[in-house]
Amino acid sequence: MIGSYVAVGDSFTEGVGDPGPDGAFVGWADRLAVLLADRRPEGDFRYTNLAVRGKLLDQIVADQVPRAASLAPDLISFCAGGNDIIRPGTDPDDVAERFEKAVARLTGAAGTVLVTTGFDTRGVPLLKHLRGKIATYNGHVRAVADRYGCPVLDLWSLRTVQDRRAWDHDRLHLSPEGHTRVALRAGQVLGVDVPADPDQPWPPLPPRGTLEVRRDDVHWAREYLVPWIGRRLRGESSGDAVTAKGTLSPDDIRTRIASVA
Repeated sequence: MIGSYVAVGDSFTEGVGDPGPDGAFVGWADRLAVLLADRRPEGDFRYTNLAVRGKLLDQIVADQVPRAASLAPDLISFCAGGNDIIRPGTDPDDVAERFEKAVARLTGAAGTVLVTTGFDTRGVPLLKHLRGKIATYNGHVRAVADRYGCPVLDLWSLRTVQDRRAWDHDRLHLSPEGHTRVALRAGQVLGVDVPADPDQPWPPLPPRGTLEVRRDDVHWAREYLVPWIGRRLRGESSGDAVTAKGTLSPDDIRTRIASVA
């Protein structure tokens, strides 16, 4: 019975791609918090989301890990290193060493630390050439989890998120349905009875012609790829002006989810 939960990470854990009615994001971690709160007496659950989009591992370790440790919750979800891995020239072995140091600190402060692997990017135009690098990092994450007794939210094996409907228009972040499926899988990993199967097949889609695919690719490159490259060249991050969501009420999260469902 988990009575307190702190989410640590980057855009994935902040919930980018899963907007609420006020423009702020919901995301898989907030949705998982609701699943956990439903198992507790009303008002007997504490949840804090410290994640901020665009953050690198060292920034997460410096800004979020100390606060998460100080809260000493029953559960911490720790997803970090993905933004490091997709940057040119980074070494997954080096990133994994720094990841392990953070896990060691968090496991000393929390009852359970849930770690996550990266997604299989074979269908992502911008990231498919990094598939081997991500797989190497995933292997390290699983090894760290074994050493510290951490449950693993294995996103690589969640096959239903290979469907394009699981992804936002930017092709880098999950859609609301994608975040929902990840939350359900996280609940399964933690032994929670979940209300739906994250592996449930998607309804069939009509086939798309070559012209339609090409038009979508051009639109994506203009609207998302070019600005993303521009930020990298300028040394900017999408999270430079973003503040973490902080402590959230499960009732408020339910209301926001229901209003966009």
